[in-house]
Amino acid sequence: MSVVISGVTARSHAQKAGVNAGERLIAINDNEIFDVLDYRFYETSACIKLKLESAAGEARIVTLNKGEYDPLGLEFDTYLMDSQRACRNKCVFCFIDQLPQGLRESLYFKDDDSRLSFLMGNYITLTNITHHEIERIIKMHISPINISVHTTNPDLRVRMMKNPHAGEVLSYISELAQAGIKLNCQLVLCPEWNDGEELKRSLKDLAALGAALESVAAVPVGLTRYREGLAPLRPFTSQEAAEVVKTIEEFGVREGIRFAYPADEFYLKANLPIPPAEFYGDFAQLENGVGLMADLADSFKLAVDEAEGDDKHRFLTIATGKSACKFLSKLIDYARQKWHNLECNVVGIENHFFGELIDVAGLLTGGDLIRGLKGLKLGSRLLIPAVMLRREGDMFLDDLTPQDVEKALGAPVKAVNIDGFALLEALINEP
Repeated sequence: MSVVISGVTARSHAQKAGVNAGERLIAINDNEIFDVLDYRFYETSACIKLKLESAAGEARIVTLNKGEYDPLGLEFDTYLMDSQRACRNKCVFCFIDQLPQGLRESLYFKDDDSRLSFLMGNYITLTNITHHEIERIIKMHISPINISVHTTNPDLRVRMMKNPHAGEVLSYISELAQAGIKLNCQLVLCPEWNDGEELKRSLKDLAALGAALESVAAVPVGLTRYREGLAPLRPFTSQEAAEVVKTIEEFGVREGIRFAYPADEFYLKANLPIPPAEFYGDFAQLENGVGLMADLADSFKLAVDEAEGDDKHRFLTIATGKSACKFLSKLIDYARQKWHNLECNVVGIENHFFGELIDVAGLLTGGDLIRGLKGLKLGSRLLIPAVMLRREGDMFLDDLTPQDVEKALGAPVKAVNIDGFALLEALINEP
């Protein structure tokens, strides 16, 4: 296989060596190049031998010397130098299968690409990867790799993921661990499927991987109102959520060190207090909503304690998911110890777009905000968690923009990162 070079960076090592756009990159130091992982791994050499091929099929060798970690300067049409790999599973809990029609096309793509696990932190199921690629990962020793395990019971994994190979590829996890590849795992838990005794089994099996296992996150299944024709699933009850927390807190420790954590949603559903920040160690699973609230509370209180208060009157509103409403209200109360005239309404917004069972901030839409806040006095500005917007910060899931919400509600909208210092600054400083 070869990859077409779409461009060569000006004044780069490749340009100085005479590499041209339109040529094909066949190999680096006799190692065949298939995609971005090969390219990034082999371009780190100080002495580089490029095997190139012109559009007419004429081969040539270009040799150059550079700093060991200096980039070559080759550009390609896509980030991966290859097409992105789509998921081959039909998981009973898949959120994308529960999306309504009419959303932007990119939201319907299910990625399951090992390269994005290393490069972007995406979670993969291992059903879309060959043993050759496992060997490549071990050879390159690139880690960590983030794996959607869900259950270590092979038969149950096949049933949950509706892929006949879902059970057999569990062997890859042990193979990677034995080679010293660091692993972060997640379990999407569904009541009466992979909780209870199955959860205990999974935690015991994962603990047996040893030091290579860095962390495990257990998150509850998310259920929208668009589940017609899908497997019958239900949300966790408060008692079941408490049992999940108890199981993970008991079985999620190996040699005195915690490796498994319930998502914050389980504590909220069970009406249990969020553990202190120390419980979460290095916060390895923040992206899965594990320890997010503890981290926010810890950094917010530190920010408040370090800042100088005043008696200036401020009036604003925070909109968030219904599950986080009480938690954020307590943080505002803590801030009022120094900013005595801080008037901040925290409004929990009901999710009409996906349904009332979805109560996290990151899945609220612009339409939900307008519907939940229309007619309310919002003050000088409306603060929203930045996770409501796509990575570029310009659009909600329903394609409305912050400007659309501002126009409908008559108040400036400010997206705030989930960080205590950023939240305090947004509260006390005018835009």
